[in-house]
Amino acid sequence: QVQLVESGGGRVQPGGSLELACLAAGDIYSLDGIGWYRQTPGKQRELVAAFSSGGGTNAADSVKGRFTISKDNAKNRVYLQMYSLKPEDTAVYFCHLGTWIRGNWYDFWGPGTQVTVSS
Repeated sequence: QVQLVESGGGRVQPGGSLELACLAAGDIYSLDGIGWYRQTPGKQRELVAAFSSGGGTNAADSVKGRFTISKDNAKNRVYLQMYSLKPEDTAVYFCHLGTWIRGNWYDFWGPGTQVTVSS
């Protein structure tokens, strides 16, 4: 199994920056399918940014040019650098890893970290 733990959330003023980190532990073969999602009350969880199996990245249009996803395979960590934050970025941010383990597909989620953008 895989455990994901996010860190780095908090409160920031509009226009500010935050960096989220996710540590993956356990039965890790690859971080190719790792990424970040977010969710606000009453809404579906949405993709923020993620790595694809081909090595590229996908990001929501609303965060392109402001958020950057990166990873350190040696440390099993993925990061989300967030700049020019807006109130509408307020959400619980979740680390997600979709991966094959011994022939079966699994989706793993972290418990989430709250990001609040408010003056």
